[in-house]
Amino acid sequence: MDDVKRPTSESRIQTFCLLVIAAVAMTGALYWLRGVLIPFVLAVFLTFIIGPIVKLQQDRFHSPRWLALAGTLLIFVLVAGGIGLLVSTSVQELTANADAYQQQFQTLLDRTANALPLESWGIDPENALGPILEQARGAVGGLLLGVMDAAVSLVSQGILVLIFMMFLILGSPPTSAPAGGMLRDVRVSIELYIGVKVLLSAITGIAVGVTLLILGVELALVFGLFAFLLNFIPSVGSIIATLLPLPVVLFSPNVGPVEAGLAIAIPGSIQMVVGNIIEPKMMGKSMTLHPVTILLALIFWGMVWGIIGMLLATPITAILRILLTKWDITAPVSRLMAGDLRDLTGDGTMAADG
Repeated sequence: MDDVKRPTSESRIQTFCLLVIAAVAMTGALYWLRGVLIPFVLAVFLTFIIGPIVKLQQDRFHSPRWLALAGTLLIFVLVAGGIGLLVSTSVQELTANADAYQQQFQTLLDRTANALPLESWGIDPENALGPILEQARGAVGGLLLGVMDAAVSLVSQGILVLIFMMFLILGSPPTSAPAGGMLRDVRVSIELYIGVKVLLSAITGIAVGVTLLILGVELALVFGLFAFLLNFIPSVGSIIATLLPLPVVLFSPNVGPVEAGLAIAIPGSIQMVVGNIIEPKMMGKSMTLHPVTILLALIFWGMVWGIIGMLLATPITAILRILLTKWDITAPVSRLMAGDLRDLTGDGTMAADG
């Protein structure tokens, strides 16, 4: 009996070791090939957005496939170009108003120095605040340079994404996927997730941008765009999107204390309502993932692919869970990713799936 159990135990250990080695190798490949894989994965997800639009034009307007593809790609290029123009114009506006922000920052430092008894503590305000002001100037310059570099990188990757997307659309069959099977489950889940997420993110971005625009906050439309993008990152993205306008709000001479408070409170309320009330009802159980699974996915994909990896972490992990449900040997792992702990025995080992 022991001779029968020993090979089984050894085979499990070998299988586990091989899985660990394969995971490490796969992670290295994902990091090493990120320059090509990131645009390709983005193109795949954008194809799921464009596909239904092409099909709608064919079914409702009876357009030829080539005309529907050309029209959809033209709309995509115009939208991407409009976003690039918005970001470029906003960066130029930020650069032009750098002196005003610096003056407002100096005013805030002076008010802080007057409020604190620095002289009674033996501290000279000018000598103490001078290095802070110089560091702030360097930080603003580095921020502007980083934004410009990010814009150039985004444009270059956008061209590569467009090329990949054209090949994916042209190479896809005109007919839909079979009525059942793994491919259909994955496609339906992706389309539902992307459709709901894009809709809710667009609503969030528009609401945040209009709110900041009414309050007189500069770069309001850019912050609305960031709210749209960061909404794809669960939990963390909404917090970052809410706090992102804070430096501009504090340093802008045209924004008063009341407007500054509303510029943080109203977008935060919008993010809370959309993320905690509306989205769970619309999304349902199509992307069932435990919060710990989402957190680990954000950490992993953020380390491998950066901010783009964090944006794609949830859909990639959900797709992986769908794939794992298709095999009996990996089905317990899929249920564990969804927060179902019934496959765990008392000693913490995975129970066999009968």
